[in-house]
Parts: sequence; structure tokens; C-alpha cells
Amino acid sequence: MNDLLALGIELGSTRIKAVAIDGTYRPAVSGEYTWENRLENGYWTYSLEEVWTGLRAALAGLSGREPAVMGISGMMHGYLAFDRDWNLLTPFRTWRNTTTGPAAAELTEAFAFNIPQRWSAAHLYQAILNGEPHVSQAAHITTLAGYVHYRLTGVNVLGIGDASGMFPIDSDTLTYRQDLLERFDALAARRGCPLSLRSLLPQPLTAGEDAGVLTAGGAALLGGLLPPGIPFCPPEGDAGTGMTATNAVAARTGNVSAGTSVFSMAVLERPLSRVYQAIDMVVTPAGAPVAMVHCNTCTSDLDAWVRVFGEALEAAGAGLDKPALYGLLYRKALEGDADCGGLTAFNCYSGEPVAGVDSGCPLLMRPPEARLSLANLMRAHLYAAMAALKMGMDLLTGEEGVTLDQLQGHGGLFKTPGAAQRLMAGALGVPVAVMETAGEGGPWGMALLAAYKIQRTGTQPLDAYLAQRVFPGVPCRRVEPQAADRAGFEAYMTRYRAALDVERAAGELVRRESVYG
Repeated sequence: MNDLLALGIELGSTRIKAVAIDGTYRPAVSGEYTWENRLENGYWTYSLEEVWTGLRAALAGLSGREPAVMGISGMMHGYLAFDRDWNLLTPFRTWRNTTTGPAAAELTEAFAFNIPQRWSAAHLYQAILNGEPHVSQAAHITTLAGYVHYRLTGVNVLGIGDASGMFPIDSDTLTYRQDLLERFDALAARRGCPLSLRSLLPQPLTAGEDAGVLTAGGAALLGGLLPPGIPFCPPEGDAGTGMTATNAVAARTGNVSAGTSVFSMAVLERPLSRVYQAIDMVVTPAGAPVAMVHCNTCTSDLDAWVRVFGEALEAAGAGLDKPALYGLLYRKALEGDADCGGLTAFNCYSGEPVAGVDSGCPLLMRPPEARLSLANLMRAHLYAAMAALKMGMDLLTGEEGVTLDQLQGHGGLFKTPGAAQRLMAGALGVPVAVMETAGEGGPWGMALLAAYKIQRTGTQPLDAYLAQRVFPGVPCRRVEPQAADRAGFEAYMTRYRAALDVERAAGELVRRESVYG
């Protein structure tokens, strides 16, 4: 009997990671490859050639062991356009780009449905508005996970959760909304670009459906590390795998994923009353409606400050390894004043649509009377990683009255036990729970979705499968919001909102190459 149940691979913002699970649903083998996005010709992008280098490196640790089933996950949204023969027409434009403002605004108004700048539909329509010549050659548009899945299997499909970040999904029919496809085509035709958007998009599949097998050509792309014939589950986005990894796919559940970006997912009991530009309407891997608050930057600036303090310790001959350094500084933040002593930080590496910031520039603001200390500085940077998320979540829990029993936290921000978890609970006013498995993240969630494909009983729903088979007995630490933390974060947010014009001006200044090349 095969000792590896399922393999999940996720192409994330900073790592390509593979996690293989055994019959206990716990990781048995893992491997990873580090990569970084680059700003080229005004767009954040990754090299598709590096995809295959990274996948082979991440899979090297399998040592010839073969999973019974596998699946691919990747960063949601963005724009990958190909011609009829799957030749790339323009470099990959990632979710981080905020270059589609006019398209997103026009589509949102025409659809009466929020189309964020990150969504593939916005990228395509902006290319039409820009008059980019490649649009007339486009025959396929997909996400990073969809592209890798197609190259490995020859099947052009996408998990419905990932598909819902390309174009709106009808939760009743579990496919793209036909009325909005027709409106998009009409808008494109009026711009002199007749097309059928439906013919460009991959077919959406729900969790558990068949999605092809590893072909001989796909096995060759992986360097022969896996044999042909392994079945695949539908490829999913990192939001869907995060929900799966935190057992947050049923109504009234939610999760917050905090790493390079930060986003919360709230599974809804009822539709929202109106359209909010700060809230994406997407679906779970099973097709249930979800309100998503997505912020472009979370830990990037925080990580940069941690590296600076690490260099200082190294120079003093007292260097610490990475986990110890993060633990020291995050715990120090808990000693800071609840309002960070008057310090305000902005962590915007790129634009932040939730906060109305078009171009980013990390900033630290401190009035002369502010209490500058290591504890207050670290607390301010942790707050900055949560500030834009708070702005979006206030719409859900405040204006819409969405009730969440708790949020499950996962991702790098929660690796240091207790610190960020406590501050996040105070920031959002919702209990935050972190499971022992939270550090496994998206690749593990992808492996669980793959296992669901071959293990579900009949029409067993995904939420029942996870609750009954995967998560019983998994240790979980829940933290309630503390009154002092809530008050301190509200004081911080008052300053943050008041100073947003300063952040906007700084971002605009940095964008002018005549000033900063």
C-alpha cells in the first residue's frame, strides 16, 4: 500500500512548497524553493521558467515515493494570457499589481458586483482599454495554478475557488455568471475588441471532481521525480487552500491568512446587502459564498525591520537564528504601550486598494513626543500588518452584521506562538484560534483537497469530511480579544486613517522616476 496519501504543491509569494501527507493527514515529506517577485516594466511578475526549477527543487525530497493523488495551488488572481498554442503573450502580471484601476471601476459599475484590481477580468479589460495588441491573440487566460495544472495534465480547468478570483461565480449553477459574461463581451465590443470571455476562461470544478492525470510530458517537466498516471484534483488558489487548512469552509467560520499578503475569509449565511469595493465576493472550494478582505502587503516591511535588528545583533556578536529572533521581537511588542506610544507605521510595499492607496512606500511616523522604544516600534509594525485588514473587516462585522464564531489564523505571522494572535484578536474584535497545524499552510491544505478527491464517501460535503476525518483532536489555542488591546488598536487606527494622505503622497513621490530612479 502506498505510504503517501496525497501531495499538495503551492506556488506562493515567496516559496514554492510541496507537502505530502500520510494516512494520519499529517505531513510526511516536504520540500521548498524560495523565489521572489520582480518589478519589471511597471509590473510585478515572476519568471515562468523558474516555476519548473522551483517545482523540481521542492519535489526532490520525495526520494522516489509516489502519492496516490496530487493537486496544485497558487497565488490567486493576476493575469496569464496565452495564444492558441499556449505561448505566453505578456509577462505574468501578479495579484500585487495595482495598474487596473479604470478597468476595475468600470466593470464594478457595469456589473453591480465588485471587481477588484487583482482579478483576471480587470487585467484583461485594462489591457483592452490600453489597446494592448496581445489581446487579439489571446485564446486562454488562467491563473498560476491553472497554468501549472494544464502543463502537467493537459487539462484546462480550475478549482471553483480560484476561478472565483478570475470572474464572478454563480453559487447556484457553480459556473461563471452568464449575465456578466455577456456584459463583459458587450463592453469589450464597444471598445473595438470583440471576444467571447467564456471561451478564454478555464472550466470551473468543485472540490472532489476529476481533473486529469500526470502526463508523460508533465512528468518530464518535473524532472522525472514523479511517474505519469497520478490523478489530480482541481487546482485551487491560496485562499481556498488556506480555508481548507484551517477547517473554515462552513457557514459562520472564517480564517485569516497572514504572510506576504493578508486576507480574511468569512463564509456567509446570507448575501451582503450591497457592493463594497473593499470586499471580494468569492467562493469556497465547494462553491459556498465567501466574503474576502484582501490586502496586498502584510509581513514584508515587518520582515525587513526584523532583518535590521538581526544585523545589529550579529554585529554585536549575539546573533540569533530566525525563529528565536522573531520570537524575541514579537514578544517584545506585547510589552509596548497599547497605542504604540504614538508611533504609526505604514507597511505598503505596493498599492493598497482597501486603504485607497495607489502606490506604496513603507513609512514610520513619529511625532517628537512619541514614546520611541523597541517594544512600541515592533507593536506599531505588527499593527501596520493588520490595519488595512481592519478597515475591510469593519464593513463586514459592523455595517453588514456578519457574525463569526472565531477566525482561524495561519501563515507566517502566527509562527511565534501567542503574540500576533493576541494582537489580531484585539485588532478585529473577534477571537482568533491557531491550530497546531497552522504553520503547514496552503500546501497542506492542497494535499487535504487532493485526499478528499479519493476518500470522500458518496456526496460527502467538504466541510463534513474535514470535520470528521482530518481535524478531530488537532490541538488549537484560542485567544479572546483583550479590552486594552482593542482600545489601543482603535487609537492607532485613528492616527492611521488621519495620515493616509501622507502615505499616498509618499507613494506617488517614489513612483516618479525623476525623483527616485
